[in-house]
Amino acid sequence: MTNAKGPITIFGYGPTGAATAEVLRNRGQSIRVVQRKRPASLPAGVEFMPCDVMDAQSVLRAMTGAEQAVITIGVEYSGRIWREVWPKAMANFLAAAEAANARIVHIDNMYMYGPHDDTPIHEDAPLTAYGHKPAVRSEITRMWMEAGREGRVKWAALRAPDFYGPGVDRSHIGETGLGLIAQGKTAQLIMSPDQPHAFAYVPDIARAAVSLLDAPDDAFNQAWHVPCAPTRTPRQLLQIGAAAIGQKLKLMAMPTLGLRIIGLFSPFLRECVEMRFTWNRPYHVDATKFAHRFWSDATPFEVGIPLTVKAFRAAARPETKESRGQTPARTAVT
Repeated sequence: MTNAKGPITIFGYGPTGAATAEVLRNRGQSIRVVQRKRPASLPAGVEFMPCDVMDAQSVLRAMTGAEQAVITIGVEYSGRIWREVWPKAMANFLAAAEAANARIVHIDNMYMYGPHDDTPIHEDAPLTAYGHKPAVRSEITRMWMEAGREGRVKWAALRAPDFYGPGVDRSHIGETGLGLIAQGKTAQLIMSPDQPHAFAYVPDIARAAVSLLDAPDDAFNQAWHVPCAPTRTPRQLLQIGAAAIGQKLKLMAMPTLGLRIIGLFSPFLRECVEMRFTWNRPYHVDATKFAHRFWSDATPFEVGIPLTVKAFRAAARPETKESRGQTPARTAVT
């Protein structure tokens, strides 16, 4: 399917969008990147089209002529804004996909599963009505599932837990974790450092997205979990990062009570409170379904973590005569 005559439209050029675009470009596939503003890091030869996902005609224009599209957009981390934006954006995506007859790979999270026990999460787990952001993810999941059952779209949801990788700032172990370690500073976590927690490597997410783009239609109108390396604790992962650059791990973690108190003054941390169920207990992801159909060799943490911390260190390195005027190899988050 990725050898189609028309371009593959990629909505959003954050870490996963950029990584997916890179895999496709390396295969010679034409790509159309769409978001509100042109990314500063967009490679030469990649088509760009401005798009507002809240505008149905804008989304349709971006989808027209593409046999497939990848949705990687992010929305400001606010339950109120998610309630306003996601259902409308999903309706626009579904209408455009139906009109353009384009297959969709939606790179999604796992919020729609809600609170759970410590057993691995499967794709057939029930959708939650819990909270604000998880409930919104459940609502938009039902929207594409219904459209798929009615034969109006071909939609594949590729779900990943928290992710990490070079250039990924907004991650539990990103800028305030491995990024601070790269500067010789104390890593900071709002999650428990000793609870096992699944993390997906962004290049693996991109690889999985392309696997679905390559797949026949029977892989669509269902959800898939991205393969992850065997689950470790955040402390173990940060220790790998510190060791990779010869640092001693220094770590500070915020207790849940502290999160509630500071959340009174920080809108972002206040939004994190309802998501504490993802880190106050073991968080395991079952990707057996994807492994049986496609592949299971997720990047080991011993490979991905050192690459990530070294990318943070390179980006933070003081300017020299040789580096002056050059842009660090960082991926902007959309």
